[in-house]
Amino acid sequence: MIYPWQANDWQRLQQLRANWPHALLLHGEAGIGKLQFAQYLAKGLLCETHLPSGEPCGTCSACLWFSQGNHPDYRAVLPEALAGLAAAGADSSADASAEKADGDEGKKSRAPSKEIKIEQVRALLDFCSLGSHRGGLRVVLLYPAEALNVAAANALLKTLEEPPSGVVFLLVSARIDRLLPTIISRCRQWPMSVPPFDEARAWLASRGIDDAAGLLAQAGGAPLNALALASDENRALRDFTLAQLAAGPNCDAFACGENLQKLPVPLVLGWLQRWLYDVLAERTAGRPRYFPGAAKALARCAASADPAALSRYMKTVTRQRAVENHPLNARLVFEELFMGYRDIFA
Repeated sequence: MIYPWQANDWQRLQQLRANWPHALLLHGEAGIGKLQFAQYLAKGLLCETHLPSGEPCGTCSACLWFSQGNHPDYRAVLPEALAGLAAAGADSSADASAEKADGDEGKKSRAPSKEIKIEQVRALLDFCSLGSHRGGLRVVLLYPAEALNVAAANALLKTLEEPPSGVVFLLVSARIDRLLPTIISRCRQWPMSVPPFDEARAWLASRGIDDAAGLLAQAGGAPLNALALASDENRALRDFTLAQLAAGPNCDAFACGENLQKLPVPLVLGWLQRWLYDVLAERTAGRPRYFPGAAKALARCAASADPAALSRYMKTVTRQRAVENHPLNARLVFEELFMGYRDIFA
């Protein structure tokens, strides 16, 4: 099933049934359930009952095969590190899984790739060149589309330029800015929005989550990310990091490097970027977005930070995002970042 906040997207999407695009690009904020939506859509496209709502019946042979992960007319293409999410109905707080994959170093064996490789795309050519086993559509799901490396993206582009008959591509992305413009131009774009705050909070509360509002704020309104935060094994380190950031000029950069060095760089950069956003928001609008519970500390930091230095530092963190998945020394990266943060109060 899709999530409650996706019902409107589903209903609007059915208007395309009469002239279904050969490639659909589902994009939006991370943690709102785009992957599950795409999997449900794929199941509906392959369903042989053809319900007027476009939903899968769940009982025909095609639906049963899809649920078991062996439908002959369906292919899911994901990086090795996210292979577990390929199963339909997998509980994907996919972004939390991606962050965990970022931190798996694999000391004794090769770490699973976080890219979609050209070999995976080339394997689709054989799939696309064959006729449908069931006489209907063939569906290819790519997640996350921004994980396509350069060679894989170019290979996919050639297929999208001359789309095979009867094949539907479903691309899912949380970072559409990282996709080749030529790929975007050959897809029907379908933006998916973050659910209303009250609806997302009620959904989290129904799952037995305490402090749903606070977690939802930290997750930027993304309910699946908020759900992952509720059981995050790194919660103690996140609280430590926020306490150090709240200390402003007294932030201990070396303690941060020591304590956070085993965490994925993208994870810590995400905490840092959200805090900086709130410092800027507190300074300009007086209303933090991500950490409303730390409003007093944010106000204190906003009052003592040098505006020009804050602006330069935010650009530095953004540049660090561009190389966040490179094999860097995490301890040195964190020490430098937190020293830079301390300097904006000099």
